Amino acid sequence: MTQRRFLLFAALGAIALAGCDKPAETHVTPTTPDSGKQVPGSTAKTLKIAVIPKGTGAQFWQSIKAGAEAAGKEDGCEIVWQGPKRENDVTDQVNVVVTQVNNKVDGIVLCATDAVALTNPVKDAIAKGVPVVTIDSGIKGDDALAYVATDNVKGGEAAADALAKEMGDKGKVGLLIFQKGSASSDDREKGFLAGLKKHPGLTLISTLESSDNTKALNNVTNMLTAHPDITGIFAASEPNGNGASQVIEQKKLSGKVKIVAFDSGDKEIEALKKGSIQALIVQDPFQMGYKGVKTVLKAIKKETITEKIVDSGMTVVTKVNLNTPEVQKLVHPGK
Repeated sequence: MTQRRFLLFAALGAIALAGCDKPAETHVTPTTPDSGKQVPGSTAKTLKIAVIPKGTGAQFWQSIKAGAEAAGKEDGCEIVWQGPKRENDVTDQVNVVVTQVNNKVDGIVLCATDAVALTNPVKDAIAKGVPVVTIDSGIKGDDALAYVATDNVKGGEAAADALAKEMGDKGKVGLLIFQKGSASSDDREKGFLAGLKKHPGLTLISTLESSDNTKALNNVTNMLTAHPDITGIFAASEPNGNGASQVIEQKKLSGKVKIVAFDSGDKEIEALKKGSIQALIVQDPFQMGYKGVKTVLKAIKKETITEKIVDSGMTVVTKVNLNTPEVQKLVHPGK
């Protein structure tokens, strides 16, 4: 083969290869909801939904995860579960949101640790084509496409009513909140204070903040040391309920100091059975996770979201109704 003929064949080969590259670029699956990409059930890549809770340890968060995964399984999408190590670590959660947006997830379901601090990360995610639905605890403004949660103000009011009933409508009360600035914590406190106004015989004399069992245990110990005449406590979260009931049992004050707590972790249910907790304000975290994923999938598919705010429900649980089928389904979601 002459050198001229060799060079001619080489040039023709290079042109052919260059012509093969261009069509492949036009078939790259876009990564944003605005691109018209395929949805579950097609041959395109599996959609990824990031579910970002405040924390991952409490049974409440695991119930949210179960609901999200159930919805994901139905629609053939992947659930990416990631939350901060501590429930009050706002900076960590902001970083998780930013990371998942950079990872090009297709949608985000978020339980905001702080109503203000998470507002801009949500705006940025949506601006980059990643729809965001908040659950359990929302953000300021209406940037999120929807909000699926307990009516926490109503839950706080129900807690005040239940505590008043247990205390005979008189006595001194302690309050355990879990994080100032968190929408769900603030709303429960707001509802509880409003509920106390209906029961003038109850006097709130101490409010402390704790987001984990150990801090809650220490807070209740300090609260009862400073105010030994407290006869009622509202614990506004699962860790606070666990810590409060543990102290009451250790001090042999079960039934003397009445406790109403939020959520329905295994330890709280056991405390209810033993009598160190008198009532639980039980949410439906399974439905929060399930409906959160279903709603964000609607946004990805360009379907209309008809409900901006979805009440996921709340039930007051005592020994009287604990074993009913309805309540058992709530306290053992997904089973």
